[in-house]
Amino acid sequence: MKTISEPAKELVVRKETDVLVIGGGPSGIMAALAAAEDGLNVMLIESRSFVGGNMTIGLPILGFLGQKGNQIIKGLPQKLIDRLKAVQASSEHRPCPLHMSLTLVEPEAVKTVALEMLTESKVDVLFYAFCAGVVMEKDELKGVIIESKAGREVVLAKTIIDCSGDADVAYRSGVPCEYGNENGGVQPPTLMFCLGGVDTEKLRTSVAEEPRTYLTDFIPAEYFGQNNQFVLVGMRNLIKKAQDDGLDLNVERTILITGLRKGEVWVNMTRVNGVNGTDPGSLTYGEIEGRRQITDIQKYLIDYVPGFENAYFLKTAPFLGIRETRRIQGLYTMTREDIMTCNHFDDAIAVASYPLDIHHPNGGGCTLEWCGDCYDIPFRSLIPQKVKNLLVAGRCISTTHEAMSAIRVMAPCMAMGEAAGRAAKMAISQGIQPADIDVKKLQQELLEKGAYLRIGKEELV
Repeated sequence: MKTISEPAKELVVRKETDVLVIGGGPSGIMAALAAAEDGLNVMLIESRSFVGGNMTIGLPILGFLGQKGNQIIKGLPQKLIDRLKAVQASSEHRPCPLHMSLTLVEPEAVKTVALEMLTESKVDVLFYAFCAGVVMEKDELKGVIIESKAGREVVLAKTIIDCSGDADVAYRSGVPCEYGNENGGVQPPTLMFCLGGVDTEKLRTSVAEEPRTYLTDFIPAEYFGQNNQFVLVGMRNLIKKAQDDGLDLNVERTILITGLRKGEVWVNMTRVNGVNGTDPGSLTYGEIEGRRQITDIQKYLIDYVPGFENAYFLKTAPFLGIRETRRIQGLYTMTREDIMTCNHFDDAIAVASYPLDIHHPNGGGCTLEWCGDCYDIPFRSLIPQKVKNLLVAGRCISTTHEAMSAIRVMAPCMAMGEAAGRAAKMAISQGIQPADIDVKKLQQELLEKGAYLRIGKEELV
């Protein structure tokens, strides 16, 4: 590969702060809010022009409720939902036989409300800037090099929280990372899109009244008779018929999510195998291919699925929805067994219940496995190996490929973000490394602030 030497140059220090959060998605928002609670200087850097991450692409938030129907994600994540509800931009947490729970949110409102919460907390938000490198002193991370239209600059911080989803900061700092399964295959991304003019009443009553025609995965027909806002997964027989009729569909299942606005349905059916979410060329291919796939998916829905007869295209998501890229190697790596045995950890900082949900790296299938209850996420999985002054929250914490498929959804990621923000605050106030904080005190603060935890086999609410 041909290379060019870039001349060394002095970089301007844009800011020195207490806590620096990289990434303004679900985990990053919560991390910044938690870290700023006691008056620390907190900066959040986001590469796009808005915060919210995957909450802005038409997906419901999954995972607020456990497999037994109890609410297991509370604290700051619930405060965001409450603020959204106040402007009619969020539903209740609704039980779902397939996803445990779903919380519908209005994507545009998320951008506004989450940003309002950050600015009210005096978080210094910087948009349009990428993490381009790091400032290291031996094994200590001192700052992040950012790149924007202003050029390359540096932000120095006492503690840094990587909420990039792709372990961008950790990877550049020298933290050992893993990618995909044993063969390097990752779950494929999806480009969400939204249709208007859908008769969702006809859709749900058709499924409820004609279950032999409109077969759904795991969700009984009665569910659709009782819920006018829902997620629909299945109709494999209709997909097969459309494929036999010549439509190019890369999935085995119909996946539809009703919007909060009447007649809107978000479609989770594009599937682009082989995309590397850390490579811009591969991401570009994913966007192009995703948009190409929308044409036949829309034809399929209009011609084969009840309620879509008069549907029309509204919009695509602002970016490709990435399910998996890098994962750090931390002080503890969560495994499939931890999920399926509902493992308890003494250093638990969040509770999750979402099933193993692996969209196969090849083909159009998906595997789902439920554990029957809840499992803990340990603090050690947020602490990377080999690098100090760094915490990681979100889908790129230390897990195996299989375990990541369960903890990757938004509600658990928000809970991790809150825990990371509070841990960073504690480390700075005590002048110690995040790895050295008293986790019992962190757990106590989480509980006092309204989070949900299980200690040993006791449930603390």
